[in-house]
Amino acid sequence: MRTEKAKMLAGELYDPRDVELQRERRLARLLIKAFNDSCDDQWRERKRLLLELFDTMGKGTFIEPPFYCDYGGNISLGERVFFNFNCVILDVAQVTIGNHVLFGPGVQVYTATHPLDAEQRRSGLEAAKPITIGDDVWIGGGAILSPGVTIGARSVIGAGSVVTKDIPADVFAGGNPCRVIRSLESGESH
Repeated sequence: MRTEKAKMLAGELYDPRDVELQRERRLARLLIKAFNDSCDDQWRERKRLLLELFDTMGKGTFIEPPFYCDYGGNISLGERVFFNFNCVILDVAQVTIGNHVLFGPGVQVYTATHPLDAEQRRSGLEAAKPITIGDDVWIGGGAILSPGVTIGARSVIGAGSVVTKDIPADVFAGGNPCRVIRSLESGESH
């Protein structure tokens, strides 16, 4: 019989009340609390906590507290990733973030989802879909990434956007729901 964690990572319906999953979330919350309570001059301790929390974390990654996630172990960060204040990642499924990715304040990354059928939802089971963010992406403040989306390399997501579908590489996209607004030229600045 498959564990609830195996079901969760496979994108199947699983029970989040499972003891193993509760234990892993509790450990993540302890690490996050220590990170969020740390001072700016405790950068070595912050790095140690984040290395323990995340699956992988590339060189030069910087996260402004407060930061929140479910497990941490389902998050892979490339090099020189920056999270501004108050970002949240619900990493029930894998979240893969490329190199040189910037997150504005208050960005929300949601892999978790629930059944659309009310009776099935009442059972307490949930599921998840992985999220992938390519290299050199900038996600504006307050943006929300929905379960299962991919954002292509070098794209920019406008502040406050709600990304419900994949966004290709090399575009500026924005709105609710988020849509491609225009292509980006190589070397273009703001």
